[in-house]
Amino acid sequence: MIARYTRPAMGRIWTDENRLAKWLEVELAACEAVAASGQVPAEAAKQLRAHARPPAPARVAEIEQQVRHDVIAFTMAVVEKLPPEAAAAGRYLHFGLTSSDVLDTAQAVLLAEANALLRAGLERLAAALKNRAHEFKDTPMIGRTHGVHAEPTTFGLKLANWFSEIQRNRERFERAADEVRVGKISGAVGTFAHLTPDIEKKICQRLSLEPAAVSSQIVQRDRYAYYLATLAVVATSLEKIALEIRHLHRTEVREVEEHFGRGQRGSSAMPHKRNPIVAEQICGLARLVRANAQAALENVPLWHERDISHSSVERVILPDSTILLDYLLDKTAALLEQMRVYPERMRENLELTRGLIYSESLLLALIQKGVAREEAYAWVQEAAAKVWESNQDFKQTVLAHSRIKEKLSAQEIAAACDLRHALRHVDDIFKRVFA
Repeated sequence: MIARYTRPAMGRIWTDENRLAKWLEVELAACEAVAASGQVPAEAAKQLRAHARPPAPARVAEIEQQVRHDVIAFTMAVVEKLPPEAAAAGRYLHFGLTSSDVLDTAQAVLLAEANALLRAGLERLAAALKNRAHEFKDTPMIGRTHGVHAEPTTFGLKLANWFSEIQRNRERFERAADEVRVGKISGAVGTFAHLTPDIEKKICQRLSLEPAAVSSQIVQRDRYAYYLATLAVVATSLEKIALEIRHLHRTEVREVEEHFGRGQRGSSAMPHKRNPIVAEQICGLARLVRANAQAALENVPLWHERDISHSSVERVILPDSTILLDYLLDKTAALLEQMRVYPERMRENLELTRGLIYSESLLLALIQKGVAREEAYAWVQEAAAKVWESNQDFKQTVLAHSRIKEKLSAQEIAAACDLRHALRHVDDIFKRVFA
């Protein structure tokens, strides 16, 4: 991922230096576990632990140009840097392992590091949504369906809905993170031909991983597909939030506004512009995370016990997806924390249709008075049409409707057009969401 969308802490996880350090971490844990079983001299494991160091990425790349195999290049680079007193121990590096034992197990360690940052990002986002939901719990606004005014809601309820979705995403994320927190040291086709399941378990314990119950040469890629699909769902939820903020930011609506900093400029041509650029960026980058999930699904079916068609893809999609989601979580949390909200404008827009938003309440009041639903619907729709055509007040139009006023008193009509009645269950919903 390009530096523009990479936050430093997440970027460091996916550096070549850290990747090679994790490969060595797996190799040393394996050597120590094998030594404990008696297949490797204990002194060799001690020498390797004391003297083996992650090689320089440039040196590994140089050797790989000749041997055309990244793990072989890595082990050669490690061994050639051992001091004379530890040189003999180098023969036991990678003892009983196949390349994917190292690659997949180290990848799980890298993902665990990345997931710690993503978890923190989700926590921050949830906190921002919770705080702002309570801040605007009782701030009325118009609810929209098909982009058209529907019935009253509150801005706090909109935020509470997003909070609830992020809470579901946090639960999904934990399940997905657990899916990929597995290692495998089962050999070339998963049969433990040279090491044992007990050794695998001990190696994984040293790395804070669980051993895969069964594997071929690799950890099965349905795990990564599920993981990246989950990241895609999270990113899509962030896009959903950003898209709504973009709509509410529009000049004609202007109920919220993305923070516009001192010295910021919105357009090279138009000095008045204050565009929702962060929200638009979130919507755009979420597309990449979703696209990567498709690539992960393509990686699930492989030839027999393994081919390497998945390998090149994962070198891109795992770093890029975690880096992007880390960036998106930060941007979305900041967007919500700094977002300007205009309750007065929300009230103006709420009243824009002069009371038409209470049409269902009036419909139900007539039905309760014994009017057939279709007949009551026709009466209310007739009154609503007059408001659309003449810009009259809905309540006054209803009071003048001969059939409606025969069934409902002025007080009953006023009660049906009461904002407090429409929003009377907001507290109950908040109790359910934030319990």
